[in-house]
Amino acid sequence: MSKTDRVCVGAIAGGFGVKGEVRLKSFCATPEDIAAYGPLYSEDGTRSFTVRLTRPVTGGLGARLSGIATKEEADALKGATLWADRDRLPHLPDDEFYHADLIGLPVQDTGGALIGTVRAVLDFGAGDILEVHVPGRKTTLMLPFTRAVVPTVDLTAGRIIADPPEELD
Repeated sequence: MSKTDRVCVGAIAGGFGVKGEVRLKSFCATPEDIAAYGPLYSEDGTRSFTVRLTRPVTGGLGARLSGIATKEEADALKGATLWADRDRLPHLPDDEFYHADLIGLPVQDTGGALIGTVRAVLDFGAGDILEVHVPGRKTTLMLPFTRAVVPTVDLTAGRIIADPPEELD
């Protein structure tokens, strides 16, 4: 199965308690939905886990993962990302996108000239920002992911059209 067939839905923030529970950070719109998309896989696909949520905890959700029985096993997973099969996830409306689908896409200006390539999708609390690698530029370009700045995302053609404000250049 290729990586594009899976979407990152969360990460393990570390062990919780002494009986192998983990603290999960969910990347789902409704955080508790992470348990419904199972089994979840490690990024390299070599491990799979069923997830049973146990309780809300500071900074995430408490959960039990199949095959994890001790604090040491849970602690060893800290920082690991959890991936769900794409076909288990809900179909998104036309104006919503999975971050994994945007990363790596070329970004063109409204005239068709290449600006750069999406390196990451970030959210600092005020809405999503596309981090764009621009060849020859020392820093990445940060584009607000709004309809005004990014009027077109065409996943079929594999491109993004952006109209960045002049002050971002």
